[in-house]
Amino acid sequence: MTSPMYFPDEPYEGVTTFDGRELHLAAVQVRDFALAEMPRLMDGTFPELFAALDDAGAVVCGPPLSLHSRLPTDTADLALGVPVTAALANELELSSGLRVVATPCPAGPVAATSYLGGYDGLGEAWGAFMGAVAADGHTPGTTFFEAYVSNPAETPDSSKLRTDLVIFLA
Repeated sequence: MTSPMYFPDEPYEGVTTFDGRELHLAAVQVRDFALAEMPRLMDGTFPELFAALDDAGAVVCGPPLSLHSRLPTDTADLALGVPVTAALANELELSSGLRVVATPCPAGPVAATSYLGGYDGLGEAWGAFMGAVAADGHTPGTTFFEAYVSNPAETPDSSKLRTDLVIFLA
């Protein structure tokens, strides 16, 4: 295993493996959430989440991400949040009624890559990435995350959006 870190300045090239450190996330947790509704959830949650964390004095230390605890079907179980320098001491309630809670992202061996393109291509990118991980002789687990490195409001050309794909290895 190499020793890069999550959220490098430059995109990952190919499949990169390393021992990922535990991350403290401030996140909204949802279960059996319809994949078709994911854009609505993200667009509605992230702006309010950042404002609530700022009001609470939490220090964000990475890009927004979605941490999945199982491989999705037509629904997903996930935590939608951001890395913070210290675990939240108290829950925060968003105006939507969703609660922001301290959510650990585990440490362990991971494989990572970067995808450049619109969000509509993420499914295909994950398929190619998973194939490459297996071809490299690794066994993917069921816990993974997408880190939305580029802010779509600041990157109007969707072909330049960067999303890092990270899967924990079994």
